[in-house]
This record gives sequence, structure tokens and C-alpha cells, in this order.
Amino acid sequence: MGLSVVRRHCIALLILASFAGANTAHAKESPASAKVLVLGDSLSAEYGLKRGTGWVALMEQRMAADKVAATVVNASISGDTTSGGRSRLPALLAQHKPTLVVIELGGNDALRGLPLSMTQDNLMAMTRAAQASGAKVLLAGMQVPPNYGQDYTKRFSETFATVAKSTKAALVPFLLKGVADAPNAAALFQADRIHPKEEAHPTILNTMWPAIKNLLR
Repeated sequence: MGLSVVRRHCIALLILASFAGANTAHAKESPASAKVLVLGDSLSAEYGLKRGTGWVALMEQRMAADKVAATVVNASISGDTTSGGRSRLPALLAQHKPTLVVIELGGNDALRGLPLSMTQDNLMAMTRAAQASGAKVLLAGMQVPPNYGQDYTKRFSETFATVAKSTKAALVPFLLKGVADAPNAAALFQADRIHPKEEAHPTILNTMWPAIKNLLR
């Protein structure tokens, strides 16, 4: 092989290597897929349901079907309150580094008669902590039955809107819209009249999904 041929061969190899290096660098710099952390209570923890049939599991299936590049961490615990979520969140943020945090807490605060000021303070703290970590936040609002009293019912519902407005977080006003206010609502709940049946969870997902998909763009 002549010297000029060797030189041309070496130059060609160098060019190929530079392209390969550029492609590798580009791959390393490409953004990772999104990660959704769901911090909720029994409504998101599949209480009384077969595993894989709750709205969070259905969301993972919807992501796959819609080709949304995201993974889901369901950190929901039955019975959890906003105080419990607030105490758990820092470790979850450090461990999972989510790009979106869905906060679905507050219902158990009402069931336990906890002060609304405490619920609001906890929701505010969780939202700001998640945002400070670089994540977007979606608040899943909740409503209580009229038997709690008109004033409490109104103020409880407004708590979520107040936090969302103050922190510029996204808000779904009522997680159980289309379920708790459906004409056949009684048939959509388990015997305790608190937890939706399996057949209600696709409706819950349809309520949550537009906001989640928009925040993942």
C-alpha cells in the first residue's frame, strides 16, 4: 500500500471517529425520559383493588399507548395525610429526581378533622419543595360531602386552588369528577362509600391525564 493511500485511509478513519464521537456526545446530552412521582393516599394506592387496575397503573398504560417517554413512581400510601406526605417528600425527591410531582393528598386531613390551615401549609410546603428540586407540580384537588357543612366544604375545596395560585402549580380541581358527582355515584364506590371501584378508575385517569400529558411536553 502506497504512502498516499495510507494517508487517505488514516484521514478517513479520523473522520469516521469524529462523527462517532459527535454522535456519542449527542446521545449523552439528550434529555432523559420524564419521571412522574405520584404522592397520594388510598385513592392512588389501589386500596381494595386488584394490582394494576388503579388510575396510576392505568396512566402508565396510557403513556405506553401514546408513546409518552416517561416512567412512574407511585409513592402513595393508604391513610396518608398532607403531614405524612410532607415528611416523606424530601427523601423521595432525592431518590427519584422526578420531573413532575403529582400531589394527591388532603382527603384524610378532612376525614380526621384536621385544621384547614395545616392542610394548606403542608400542601404549600410540598409544592415549593418539589419546585425547588426542579420538578413541575400538579395538585389533585378534593372535595368533601355536603354533610361537612357548607362553609367547611367551600373552604376545603378552595384550599387547593389557593395553593396552586400562590405557587403557580397546575391544578385538577376535583380528582373524583365524573365519579363522586355521577348520576350513578353510589354504584361506583366500594362498600365503604369512600374508595372508588375498579370501573371508576378509567374516569379518574381521564380527569387527570390531560393536565399530566400537558406538563410532560
